Amino acid sequence: MATSRAKAPDRNQNDLALPGSERTDAFRRATSAALRAMSGEPETEISFAASASAKPGTGVQLPYVSRALTPQEMTRVRGAADAAALRLKHHNSELSPLPQQADSAETRPLYDALEQVRCEVYGSRHMAGVRANLDQKLALDCSENGYARMSARDDMPANVALPLLVREALSGLPSPSQAGPALKAWRETLSPEAKRALSGLASTQMDQQRFAEACSGLFKAFDLTEEPEPDDQSQADDPDQDDDSQTESDQPDDDPSPQDQDDSETHGFQPEPTEQPDSRDASDSELQDEGAEQPAGALEDDNGKEAEASAAPPAYKVFTNAFDEEADAADLCDPDELARLRQQLDQQLSSLQGVVSRLAHRLQRKLMAQQQRSWAFDQEEGILDAARLARVVANPTLSLSYKTERQAEFRDTVVTLLIDNSGSMRGRPISVAAMCGDILARTLERCGVKTEVLGFTTRAWKGGQSRERWVAAGRPPDPGRLNDLRHIIYKDADTPLRRARNNLGLMLREGLLKENIDGEALLWAWKRLRRRPEHRRILMVISDGAPVDDSTFSTNPSSYLEDHLRSVIARIESSPETELLAIGIGHDVTRYYRNSVTLTNAEELGGTMIKQLSDLFVAR
Repeated sequence: MATSRAKAPDRNQNDLALPGSERTDAFRRATSAALRAMSGEPETEISFAASASAKPGTGVQLPYVSRALTPQEMTRVRGAADAAALRLKHHNSELSPLPQQADSAETRPLYDALEQVRCEVYGSRHMAGVRANLDQKLALDCSENGYARMSARDDMPANVALPLLVREALSGLPSPSQAGPALKAWRETLSPEAKRALSGLASTQMDQQRFAEACSGLFKAFDLTEEPEPDDQSQADDPDQDDDSQTESDQPDDDPSPQDQDDSETHGFQPEPTEQPDSRDASDSELQDEGAEQPAGALEDDNGKEAEASAAPPAYKVFTNAFDEEADAADLCDPDELARLRQQLDQQLSSLQGVVSRLAHRLQRKLMAQQQRSWAFDQEEGILDAARLARVVANPTLSLSYKTERQAEFRDTVVTLLIDNSGSMRGRPISVAAMCGDILARTLERCGVKTEVLGFTTRAWKGGQSRERWVAAGRPPDPGRLNDLRHIIYKDADTPLRRARNNLGLMLREGLLKENIDGEALLWAWKRLRRRPEHRRILMVISDGAPVDDSTFSTNPSSYLEDHLRSVIARIESSPETELLAIGIGHDVTRYYRNSVTLTNAEELGGTMIKQLSDLFVAR
């Protein structure tokens, strides 16, 4: 296989004489044949779409190939094809994945990425040509995702750094220079436990099940697994071991929190998992002492009457907003990278061009009809009514009939699209969200409806500078929201799409997607919308529906952000001046929003959006 892959460039050089479409087709056929042969799955269905993936039973998707067939495209497709083939060959989907104690929403996609690294390193160990293709693709991905511009460890999230570190551990080779100084900072600050966990992975790479178990140890070494929390409840029993000698009383309840706080301070990256049980212990055992315990404790432990009395969530507050950011998309990325990301979005949209045109034309006809297609008949002057000429011919004594066009009541409208830019939207969901934003903005602008596209995330993982200030202040209890917000303006309502179209590509930037605090983002978008002069205001939210911020979760009641989101939604939905609609990307958002719809893939986008927009713009 290595020999055949090494000869592939010569074959493609001979194909340069072919016309563009024929050369592209020849490259696709050769790549597909090599993939099927290497994977040992001759019946594998292969398509060339926006993103690469390999899932048994659903076939393989390779990156989009244009008619130009640039060297960069060939490098990306060859590497993706080899990666997909090795995944099919060396991954058994029937084996159990991570052990239960390490399986969580955060670690599951990270384990999937590490399993892909295992398949690539282990599968290419005797194939130099395949290994070269994978190395070139990795360097290209690092360059396109801007890793070289990440200088500090905090700039590179763990889900990016860990696969690179694991690849180094399994292969014994350094990462490409395009990985940048942030990866070096990660490497230099590894704890002894993390180094041992990384070195231990190499010996398990030939066994998928053992590799999964080793990954659980790796996550624990990097403080990414949340399973130690219940174990720490048994650690919360360590003070209770002191209680064994003292008998249980209210006094030992004061001991766990400072002890656990000291533990979290010494581990640096660990405050989130260790403090969450403390907040629960405090709310369970010290109800009579604190003011914030009412919603957390009463709802869980008290009788029905007390639960009803405390049903209102705690007052939402912010520890500090000194580090929050509201930025234009163009200020977060250089123009060249924005243009590249926009091109990537255009490739994903290429299969939906027909849907865009049909949607725009149908909606445009509907809106234009609402705006001006209303007639008054049997008028004494105006436009001659040709439909009534027959009766004049039959009876010349009758007078001619005229009609006049009158303006229908169509209020000027503005639509705000608020798009969730959180890490849980990574991959296909954020691609679908970006396509939604592009399609809606283009369609509504063609119909004369002003559109604003906004996004929301956080500036850092696990609290950022807000958490650092909270730690420096002595960790006061119940700090409220504890992270640095980042609100992004992709397109202002008064800016035409042609000037802001590149900005929408920023959503595909890997390092952008972090955590999401939906309630404050909704309020921000709503306040912007209320300042608009238009009579009708529509706010559309594209999200996965669940607010997530580990730093805030670990220092407040577990439903703190969700309660705030529900209260904000109730406030907006009760406002007569704003119409609120939510679009869930792969998740059902009906538990939050009264008017909502769920999309699972881009193929549903056309029909769903036509129906929703048509219903939304019916004149009331």
